[in-house]
Amino acid sequence: MTARAQARRAVIREILARKTVMTQDALRRQLAARGIRAAQATLSRDMVALGVRRANGVASRRYVVDGDAGALPIEPVQRMVESIATNGALVVVRTRGGAASPVARALDEAHLPELLGTVAGDDTVLVVPSTAQGGHSLARRLRRLLRVS
Repeated sequence: MTARAQARRAVIREILARKTVMTQDALRRQLAARGIRAAQATLSRDMVALGVRRANGVASRRYVVDGDAGALPIEPVQRMVESIATNGALVVVRTRGGAASPVARALDEAHLPELLGTVAGDDTVLVVPSTAQGGHSLARRLRRLLRVS
């Protein structure tokens, strides 16, 4: 495989991890926005090689890379987080506009024992600790995990 194909596949994997992509045409447009042109046949081959499959999303079916079930690792979402605050009972994670959903998903998929769940808006994630007084320790852990000061 060429270096160009490896780079294109890495970008495809990143796009599918960060965005809801429902069609190959939409994926092709996302690639083009990053300066990568790919014919439909090339894109199909790349998707097969990556193990891309369709999965049920929140509103419709979307493409995911097989094996990750659409889960997002923490590292790619670190740069989407702007701040973390707590009142001791709840934690609020502020993100860039439109980034709250992937950040919340990454946190949920991290399976942190002190995290009960998340609720995402557009640029805010409400993080619910597993204990009523666990907000401060969870906020500290999230700051380390997400590399936020």
